[in-house]
Amino acid sequence: QVQLVESGGGLVQAGGSLRLSCAASGTIFTINAMGWYRQAPGKQREWVALITSGGSTNYADSVKGRFTISRDYNKNMVFLQMNSLKPEDAAVYYCNANLRQYGNGFPSQDYWGQGTQVTVSS
Repeated sequence: QVQLVESGGGLVQAGGSLRLSCAASGTIFTINAMGWYRQAPGKQREWVALITSGGSTNYADSVKGRFTISRDYNKNMVFLQMNSLKPEDAAVYYCNANLRQYGNGFPSQDYWGQGTQVTVSS
């Protein structure tokens, strides 16, 4: 089994910062990419940021220049530093990991965390 647990959400004023963390645990052979998604009330879940096993990063246009994704490869963790937060950034943020549990001969799968709430007051 694999578990992803997010932390770091909360209430912040517009213009403020938050740092989200996500830890992957369980039977893990290798993690390919890790990323963050978010879902606001009444909206579909949207991709926010991605970091590959090699450290390459990509961001949604809406967060580029304000959010930074990083990884701790030894601890199977991913982080999202969110600066200059806007009310439209408010959402439940989900951690995602694409990983192989048992070895290179086995398929990789996507796993999700339970989500952490980010609220931004104007």
